Amino acid sequence: MATTTEVLVVGGGLGGVAAALAALSRGRAVLLTEETDWLGGQLTSQGVPPDEHPWIEQFGCTRSYRRLREAIRDYYRTWYPLTEEARARPDLNPGEGRVSRLCHEPRVAAAVLDAMVAPHVAAGRLRVLYRHRPVAAEVAGDRVTAVLVEGPGGERTEIRAPFVLDATEQGDLLPLAGAEHVTGFESRRDTGEPSAPEEAQPDNVQAFSWVFAVDHLEGEDHTVDRPAHYAEWAAYRPPQWPGRLLSLTAPDPRTLETVRREFLPNAPVGHVVADQSKDPGDKELWAFRRVLSRGVLRPGFARSDVTIVNWPMIDYLPGPLIGVPEREREQHLAAARELSMSMLYWLQTEAPRPDGGTGWPGLRLRGDVMGTADGLAKAPYIRESRRILARRRVVEQDLSLAVRGERGAVAYEDSVGIGMYRIDLHPSTGGDTYVDVASCPFRIPLGALLPVRLRNLLPAAKNIGTTHITNGCYRLHPVEWNIGEAAGALAAHCLAGGLEPAQVYEDGELLAAFQEELAGAGVELAWPEIRGY
Repeated sequence: MATTTEVLVVGGGLGGVAAALAALSRGRAVLLTEETDWLGGQLTSQGVPPDEHPWIEQFGCTRSYRRLREAIRDYYRTWYPLTEEARARPDLNPGEGRVSRLCHEPRVAAAVLDAMVAPHVAAGRLRVLYRHRPVAAEVAGDRVTAVLVEGPGGERTEIRAPFVLDATEQGDLLPLAGAEHVTGFESRRDTGEPSAPEEAQPDNVQAFSWVFAVDHLEGEDHTVDRPAHYAEWAAYRPPQWPGRLLSLTAPDPRTLETVRREFLPNAPVGHVVADQSKDPGDKELWAFRRVLSRGVLRPGFARSDVTIVNWPMIDYLPGPLIGVPEREREQHLAAARELSMSMLYWLQTEAPRPDGGTGWPGLRLRGDVMGTADGLAKAPYIRESRRILARRRVVEQDLSLAVRGERGAVAYEDSVGIGMYRIDLHPSTGGDTYVDVASCPFRIPLGALLPVRLRNLLPAAKNIGTTHITNGCYRLHPVEWNIGEAAGALAAHCLAGGLEPAQVYEDGELLAAFQEELAGAGVELAWPEIRGY
């Protein structure tokens, strides 16, 4: 089967949806593919509440991302029996979690994203191919002319488009199209980054995690079957780790000191405004990524809160998913799932309780929250992608607070958006521990979205021209959305003007016109003056 469109977006995560909406809003026809049956990537199918900066309620994201956030809150106000106090809060946090000011159920975000694209689907301007993944690409000269995607039954569709956007979770189109790209750690001699190793380590990437949701029903027994390799996981001690992985003990990401976390299912917690710049919020794990709190609901409506287990103890370290044979990749995926189930089994049977007991058998998998039968998320949480070799590379010294100080991050003149988060790198497959570096509010340069050679392929997610180090702050939810929105807008802008992305980047007047268009659509290109970050 073959088909054509104006803008092909491969990957339906946050970047992919933002890219599609940006192109659609400019009158372009879009075909969007997605490997799962949910749009939203890390926010939905991967089960991760949004990691955001402390000013997110006032500024620091695009207008369309803000619309997504408010639509999620409105979903709860419309359909959930909230207390009057919770309903009246403009900054409603349905989970009252400490990791984010908008902790919410993945399935709610999936429903909202479906609603955002629904008018375009109804009008026939957007086609979405769910459960499809790219398997090949056709390239003529320096242009990608077609992408072959495969569906769940093995059926294949060839899609031709003048612009192709890679919004996959791991930059899957890059090797298929022969795009110059990099994986893992770059060397310090290459990038000059203070936190980089002396030699490049292309196979050393951040751990991925298979997230799951639970509630807790005291007095009931929902213990899962003992995983086949539970004994090995229970004894597993990763490099640079203070003890066994299956525990409530882990390094503090910023100091690397050993910290024992608490776990207090359904402990009453008052209204807290999450602010990771002041408190990471991870000292008590139940409230850390809680996505539904009984405290915002009518008394007696829910028997338990619902929380997401996305903790350091389920970070999968034995091997990467990128650059390995398919069979090895599948083995790592299966092992990561078993690690997560082993963590749950340990919590249910062996974890020390504050009352002196052992285990919480009342912990119950909530697959309905994740949209799955087995209780785990639909897809693994991916922190690191292949990254294009770009016209402009974002390096640590461009935005490190220790390097830049009061000057702030490098003020890229080709800005197509902004973001803010600490450089937050989880332990990696090469045995490294956390890399956590304070950063300045930063810009997203257009040059980081332009491959060095290919003329019509644009990255639209975590695959832009960052390094392993700077990926740690460009990978978060609002930044990925902004990257996708900029890529989709650029494709539509070039189609309208008969331009190529490189022309927009290289010509000052063309760049200014594109930036003016972005600003008019609610994309913030520069930060206001901020102190105290």
